[in-house]
Amino acid sequence: MTPHSTNPIAPKNPAPLGAGDPLLTEVDHVGIAVPDLEAAKEFYSRVFGLKVVHEETNEAQGVREAMLGVGDSCIQLLAPLTADSTIAKFLDRSGPGIQQVAYRVIDVRAVAATLRERGVRVLYDEPKIGTAGSLVNFAHPKDCGGVLIELVQPAS
Repeated sequence: MTPHSTNPIAPKNPAPLGAGDPLLTEVDHVGIAVPDLEAAKEFYSRVFGLKVVHEETNEAQGVREAMLGVGDSCIQLLAPLTADSTIAKFLDRSGPGIQQVAYRVIDVRAVAATLRERGVRVLYDEPKIGTAGSLVNFAHPKDCGGVLIELVQPAS
């Protein structure tokens, strides 16, 4: 986010992506898988003084989430809606903790196409709807040093 931003999830007006421009423009958020969203929000508020700036349920992705503002970025707390959701499977496999690092992009489709050209697997053929109406896609962790990379194009 730019230093003058006041809302860490506010959309920006995308500009065309030039040939020499970096694909990732800034850190959007770090996603943390938690078994209990209310307990996690209370912990981050009590211990770190963080405030929830956005909260929603994303049925399509099977999560309840809360975005907590940290400077010009966010921590995204992700709790599963169902036992078969991606976050539930992550918690079963790895326990609570960092699930992904999300980067803001100008054009998620163009970035996904460029990553494919560069040999990186992207999880979706077309972006999905993410937090606050953003468009999102993910670069496969096996192609990104073990890190699940989320690509976030904020809603306009």
